[in-house]
Order: sequence, then C-alpha cells, then structure tokens
Amino acid sequence: MKRIAPLALSCLLALAGCHKASDTDRADLSRAAATPPATASHGTAPTTQTTLDHVTREGAPVTVEDMSLERYVFQPSPQPQLVVALSQGEWDWSKEGALHVDMQNAMPWAVTLTVDVDGSGEGQHLHATIPVPAGPPSTLVVPLHATSPRAMGMQAGPPMPYMQGGKRILLATTVEGSLDLAHVKAVRLGTPAPSAPQTLLFGKLNTSRGDHDLRDAYTGIVDAWGQYTRGQWPGKVDSDDALRGGRHKFQQGAAAAAPVARKGFDRYGGRTDLAAFKSTGWFRTEHRDGRWQLVTPEGHAFFSLGVNVVDDDGGRTYIEGREFMFKDLPPDSGRWAPFYGSAPKSISDQAASSGIGYHHGRWFDYYSANLFLADGRHWRQAWRARTVERLLDWGFNTLGNWSDEALTQTHHLAYTRSINIAGVFGNVSSGYDYWGRMPDPFDPRFAQAAEAAAAQASKDVRDDPWMLGYFADNELAWAGQGPQGRWGLAQGTLRGEARSPAKQAFIGELKKKYATPAKLAAAWGITLDSWDALNATNFAAPNPDEAHPAIADDYSAWLREYADQYFRTVAQAIHKHDPHHLFLGGRFAVHTPEAVASCAQYCDVVSFNAYADVPEHAFDAAAFAKLDKPALITEFHFGSDDRGPFGKGVVPVWTEQQRGDAYARYIAAAVADPSIVGAHWFQYVDQPVTGRLQDGENAHIGLVAITDRPFTHFVDAVREANRKTGY
Repeated sequence: MKRIAPLALSCLLALAGCHKASDTDRADLSRAAATPPATASHGTAPTTQTTLDHVTREGAPVTVEDMSLERYVFQPSPQPQLVVALSQGEWDWSKEGALHVDMQNAMPWAVTLTVDVDGSGEGQHLHATIPVPAGPPSTLVVPLHATSPRAMGMQAGPPMPYMQGGKRILLATTVEGSLDLAHVKAVRLGTPAPSAPQTLLFGKLNTSRGDHDLRDAYTGIVDAWGQYTRGQWPGKVDSDDALRGGRHKFQQGAAAAAPVARKGFDRYGGRTDLAAFKSTGWFRTEHRDGRWQLVTPEGHAFFSLGVNVVDDDGGRTYIEGREFMFKDLPPDSGRWAPFYGSAPKSISDQAASSGIGYHHGRWFDYYSANLFLADGRHWRQAWRARTVERLLDWGFNTLGNWSDEALTQTHHLAYTRSINIAGVFGNVSSGYDYWGRMPDPFDPRFAQAAEAAAAQASKDVRDDPWMLGYFADNELAWAGQGPQGRWGLAQGTLRGEARSPAKQAFIGELKKKYATPAKLAAAWGITLDSWDALNATNFAAPNPDEAHPAIADDYSAWLREYADQYFRTVAQAIHKHDPHHLFLGGRFAVHTPEAVASCAQYCDVVSFNAYADVPEHAFDAAAFAKLDKPALITEFHFGSDDRGPFGKGVVPVWTEQQRGDAYARYIAAAVADPSIVGAHWFQYVDQPVTGRLQDGENAHIGLVAITDRPFTHFVDAVREANRKTGY
C-alpha cells in the first residue's frame, strides 16, 4: 500500500518525516516528491498542502484503534471541504487502483461524505458519495476508476462498512467520471450543504494497486440459501432444518380444492353486504353512488387487492463469472440440476440493463431450490397450496401480473393476464426507453402482432370467469426525461428515419394543418426549406417555448393520435378474440396526459404502476377523475435494506416496521379514492441478493424471503390493512 500523506496538518508541512515506505514497489509519495514532477519548478521540491474551506481543525491528534486521526468540523455552507494537493506539479497514480483514507464519523448519525479526485485536463474528475455511519473508525476505499454495483451485476451494492482482515472497510461502491491517473492534481473531501456542523476525523491518505478491495467487498456475500452472509435479522435461516421449520404437511391436491366463500363475500371475493349489481357472469366495471366499482361475475362490489409475480422462479441470479460471490453452491448435477439454467448474451436497447455486468451465462434459482429442499419432490404442489392459503389469509383476492399460470387455474383468486406484443415492426424512441423503444402502431405489422398476441393470450382463458382482464405490454416509454420529457415521443418521431410509418403519419398531419412548409416554419420558429427536410434522420425537432405555442399544440395533438392508434389497435384485437373480459390498460409508469386520456377512451380500466407514498402523488388524480374511468394501481411497494437484499426498491423506507406502516397508509388512500378499484403489490418474493436476471434488481420488497419465510411483522400489517378495506 502506498501512502500519500497523513491529513494531520503537522505532518503535511513536513511530509517526508511522517512515515516510512514499506517496500520499493510502492514507494512513499513524499519521497517521490523529492524529485519534482515535470510540471514543478526546477530546484523546488513540492510539498503536500491542505486547504480548509469552511472547515476547522480542532484539538490534538488522537489514536483510535491504531489509527492517528485528527478532528475536522465541516461548517454549514454550500460545500465545505478539505483539499489535499501538491504545492507544485501533479501525482502520477497510473499504477494505483484505489485511494485509502483512515477516518471516523464523530456524529451520532450518518454523515454523507463526498470524495472528488481532480485531474489536470478538462473533464478529468472522479466523484463518489459515501454515507458514513456513526461508530468505530474505518478505512475508506475509493476505486480510482468509474464503477458501480451494476458492473457487478446488481443495482445496489452490499452495505458498508464490512470487516476484512480485522479492519472495517468502507468502500465507495459507486464512482463516477473518468481520470488520467498520470496527472492527478487534488483530492477533495467534503459534505454537501450541512445544516449544522458535522465533525469527522481523518488520518492517513494512501493508495493501493489493483482492484482487490473492490472484489473483496463482493466476495462470499451469498450463503447456501441465497441470503446475505454479513447481516443478521429476524427469520434468517442458518440450517436446512430451520428452512424446513414451520411447514405443515402437504396433502396432494390441496391446491385444487374448491374455493369456499368467506362470510359476507361471494366466491370471487365480492361483498354481499352491499347492494347488488347486475350479474353478467364476468368481471366488469360500473359507476354507482359517486364511485367506480369492479363487479364480480355474481354481481357484487369487488376491490382488487393483488400481488404481482406470485411465481416460484423468482430466485434466479447469474453466477457465471462471479462464482466468488457465492458460498456453498450445490453441484449442477443430480437433484440440483433442475435449478440451474443458462441464458445467452443478448443485444438490447433497454436502458434497464445498461452497464449491468455478468448478465448472461449460467444462473441458479435459490428460491426454487429452497422450496425443493424444504418440501421434497412435490415441492411445487406444496408451494401452490401454501401460497394460496397465505394470500387468502393475508387478505388478498387477486393474483397480479406475471403470476404462475397453474396457480391462477386453481380458481381461488381472481387473476390477470398480460398481452406482450412482440414481433418485427417499427419502433420510436421517446428518449427514455427504459424497457426499450416504443412500438410504432402505424406500422401495419404492429396490428398483425397485436392480434396474434391477443389470440395467444386469450386461448385458454376467454371462457374463465375468474379472469379479471388483460394488460397490454408494460411500462411503455410514453414520455422522455427532463423538463421537456412530455414531448419526447413527438420529437423522437420526427428524429426517426424517413421510412418510419409513424414519422410519415406525423408529417402528414403537419401538411394537413399548415399546407406549406413556410407556414410550419413560421409557427415553430425554425427554418424549413421544404417538406422533404422533415424526412431527414435526426431532424432537430424544436422544444416548445412560450414564443411558439404551436409547437406544444402540435406535439400534444400527435401524442394523442399516437396513443389512439396504439390503444385502438390493441382494444380491437382483444375484443375480437375475447368479448367477455376487461381491457385493463397498459400499466403506465411514465405517461403523458394525452396517453392517459386515450387509454381512458379505449380501455375499460386505466392502470398505473404508481410508486409513491400514496397513489395521488404518482399521477394527477384530480385530472384523472374528469376522464370518468376507473383506475387500477398495478404496482406499488415499499422496501428497506434490513432483511438481506441491498436495494430498497422504488420507494424506500428505513425499517421493516415502516414498510408495514407505509403499506397501510397507501391502501387506505387507494380505497378512499372513488376512481381507484384496486391495488397490486410488487412483488411476492424478495429479489435475489445479487440481482434478478433481466436487470440486476435486488431489493427487499417481498412478502416472503428467498427462503419462503414470510416477513411476519410486515404481513401482519398487510393483513390488518387489507381487512380494514372491507374486502
């Protein structure tokens, strides 16, 4: 390990006398500084200097756990910081892999520390933000290159600090930027805009070679049951016997038993204590007494309380190339072979998988393997029986999207079906493209693909009264990002190639309205010599502004026409192949007012993946109410990082108890909204510690752990909240 300098000011001015090099390969930078770098003045030996910017040094050095540390107080200001640099010249760290800093947080709460490493060229800069917990001192390690947990195959990295060789290591798992390590000018340590003084202790700054610190942080983090190895929490399994504990004996055929209606409810979960609706034999919607209702096939009010991804294959995670992360993996033969699989490397335009490493090859399914280990060769039947029993006991009445098809056919809970429209047809970029580009509904091949998908999806369920309805696709990119994101799909249409059917349709509408390119140019404030100019690939479609209101008007009209073409085409395909069931919309994540209004026109229900503290903060509930259509919340959740997986999901809370409180608040708000007819939790099982296959998501958002153990305190809160809805 190479030392740069101790931060103690008494050492900074006489650096050469502060420490001794341990070996010749990793020479002390203070000795290297005795021969000035090429950029230093001749005959002058540069020294390391520290600048204090809204930071004060207090007291004498202290020794804590063999670390010599000095106390620094970061005062309230926009960016108080310590700056460590050579008086002249630069450091050459071209052979170094990481920066090390001995430090301690002296506050009784976590403090956010920023670390910036500056180079001499424009844009040469590395940045890391590290939450430093209160407690004993640690060695902060910052890799000297861009990295993130995504590069390790997961979206959130392991919690810090961790113990390595008897030392606490606080690794910056995410580092942004780029840097020519041969020309390093300064290291800056800061806290972003503290509202009160924050006291931190710092000691030596060193560098080390290689990426061993980064790899060590991820080594051996998953145990034999798919759990995080370095943490403890209630319900964590430590043996096969513990995994089997609490299982009731499975009886063959239990999952197929006829459903028994609860007192006060019909067999589908509709309330018999309320005034009845007309019975049609299918789920439908009706507006009565100022609110929307789902109505069961038997004609009773129904509020859909559902769970997504109720399936037994949610524990799949890639192991190829990162076997060092997993302890005690079983052999990929014999009885364990069914729980291994492989996936080829795919070329995708999905932003969801951008930067994800270890994203192909061999995978292992921890959840299914645990079910097998606990229940034996009939584990899947046992899981289905147990899961139905649990969901009904917890107050759920619906199996949400991506749930086990065999489970839906046990006819204990209502269920939904997804129509995934895939095929060879055009697409358009909205600039977001998280799950890929938008389908081009003006391409005739899209209508063909939609009909084929509807025919396939409805084939086995069109006559099933337990089926609630169909979704079309999921979280399409109806909008872009940023202040102008609403217009992303319109601008993306005009950026496309001339052969794009959507582009030609948009140009056709502009020709109808403006007749001449000169009139369009004047309305938009652009130069347009001919209509042919619009055909150029990457046409620079302008941003709307106050001086040219026609831009926003034309974009808005196009967004509505685009959405109408999509929803009308899909609705026709569904109704052709299944005249009975509801069209539940497209599961909006990002959306525009135009897309929502179009969905309300062509769909029976408008669905929102509404991640927020309450539904009304995820979409404009007041504006939606004017559309006079029911809404279904098709995804929401709250996650914490105190039960194993590292991620907190889309809407984070701090603790398991807060997950339950947040669930209760959300469900109460959903039921109170007269437009909302249901809410579906995402998802049944926790995501794998090392990330799920498609995009590395690894959050604690489940009702049950990867060991199939319910999170008792959370499900107790869920059960109580569901019961209070009256459904």
